[in-house]
Amino acid sequence: MRSTSVKVVVTAFALASLAACGTSSSSDDGEGAGGAGSKADMSAPLDPKTKVSLTIDCMPPKAKAAERRQWIEDVKTFNEKYPNVTINGKSTAGQCEEPARFTAALKAKSQPDVFYTYFTDLQQVLDNNGAEDITPYVTNKTVPALDSIDPNVLGALKKDNKLYGLPTSNYTMGLLINRKLFKRAGLDPDEPPTTWAEVRTAAKKIAGLGGGISGYGEYSAENTGGWHFTAAMYGLGGDVVSSDGTKAAFNDATGKQVAKQLHDMRWKDDSMGKTQLLKWGDLQKQIASDKLGMFLAAPDDVTYMVQQLGADYANFGMGPIPGGKATLFGGNDYMIKKGSSPDRIKAAIAWLNFKTLTPGKGQFDWARTKEDKLPVGLPQPNFFTGATKADDLQSRTNNATMPVRNFEPFMANPVRGKAEPPKAQEVYKVLDNVMSGVLTNKNADVDKLLSTAEQQVNQVLANQ
Repeated sequence: MRSTSVKVVVTAFALASLAACGTSSSSDDGEGAGGAGSKADMSAPLDPKTKVSLTIDCMPPKAKAAERRQWIEDVKTFNEKYPNVTINGKSTAGQCEEPARFTAALKAKSQPDVFYTYFTDLQQVLDNNGAEDITPYVTNKTVPALDSIDPNVLGALKKDNKLYGLPTSNYTMGLLINRKLFKRAGLDPDEPPTTWAEVRTAAKKIAGLGGGISGYGEYSAENTGGWHFTAAMYGLGGDVVSSDGTKAAFNDATGKQVAKQLHDMRWKDDSMGKTQLLKWGDLQKQIASDKLGMFLAAPDDVTYMVQQLGADYANFGMGPIPGGKATLFGGNDYMIKKGSSPDRIKAAIAWLNFKTLTPGKGQFDWARTKEDKLPVGLPQPNFFTGATKADDLQSRTNNATMPVRNFEPFMANPVRGKAEPPKAQEVYKVLDNVMSGVLTNKNADVDKLLSTAEQQVNQVLANQ
């Protein structure tokens, strides 16, 4: 039976009112009823009698009607078990985490009780004393699927063996292809390239179709160029930063290979098109309009192209990242605001467990997702392991709304995920210069570009 005391509060998360987005400290009126908040009882689940209020990031905006309806449904279901927990959802019409707004909220201590971050944000959050250490609260009692979560995913949310967040999604990068252009160029879309030599050959054939079609596309602006340079380095077994995180590691034979092959594809092969200085969203528009054959991407790019650009799922496929030695992995998570009381922490973990970490429920309710005409069948998020992973993938496949077989080359050839470097966004900004240099200057000096970038990244890392 559904609770009649459901409380859902929707607020705008506008930058102009950022300071007003703060939440009360750890002393809610009535919080702690039932004694669930005692420190001696951290590992126990939240007492259903506990009265507590939570503000939570990233409630879907009205523009995403189906996702918003699911959120509200999940709050109602959650309140059947925890009738005294009030969920105050905060939504924004734009990107859920915008870096400038996120940084401002951290500095002002005005982030919501349960706030959304990227895996790469952990150090910034800790530098601003922004999140609670939730290690003692996260157990098999509070998160039953805990042992099934990929240790690498949880590892991205840890510092000094302390856990500061719970994952909501993850991704690994591969090679996204336009199946229609592959067929037109006489290529097999069920066998995407797996080496850069094969990428280069396929790109020339696709570009040879004419009509303004590019065979391969790449970013080189707004930090996305450095992000993709890093992914390409990982695929070839290289690194961007030394293992101890103190020095740049890309000015070597592998880094020169990445930069040189892109330069040659752009200028010798003429397979990358003349328009450069591209950022996230540009390549998606090109491939969705059948003007681009391939680029490095995560599977959820396909959802964006279908939902926002009117593309067809059947037109895309994926293979593993060229080289296959490792691939960049990242993701999103929620953290709990520093200063939250034990009851608030327990309530937040109870909500996150239900909404984002329970197979078959919340975000993993694939039957509901299909019924709501939302995408089902992409290989990610996929942070479960073992039998839990197998069951989730089976449900995802059974309820698929797209041709799952198109992603088989990606799924059948898993590549070890590797975390983004420290100071990732600052490092990527520097490496944008390498990418833009080789893609906009026919006479680019690869050695000089890499050497200059190495010096600049060393400065960035020295300021940690």
